[in-house]
Amino acid sequence: MILSAVNVEPRMTPIAQWLGATDPENFVFAYTMLYIILNILTVIVFNLGFARKLVFLKTVMVYILMLIGNVAITFLAFSLPIIESLFVAAVVLGIYKIQLRRHKQEEGAAAEK
Repeated sequence: MILSAVNVEPRMTPIAQWLGATDPENFVFAYTMLYIILNILTVIVFNLGFARKLVFLKTVMVYILMLIGNVAITFLAFSLPIIESLFVAAVVLGIYKIQLRRHKQEEGAAAEK
């Protein structure tokens, strides 16, 4: 049995492909961009999804831990749809917040009458 080398490209998410992660020369750029996008989306989802405000030092600690944890998650974002999922979560939570605000304004207007 003869084994031959087959050029197999890794399966990447569309965002990773768009950033050029399939090219080894662009890996650092793609990793950096995915890390930045992941951190932005994580902070947005955290702020939209967390019900109550934290003390300043606790908030800073959460952000630091998110930055550290996202280093490892970024490697998974090359092949798993993590960024796409965070984007969908941000949209859903944003719509929820808008509806909640609208509902509270209607209740406030009804209470004034």
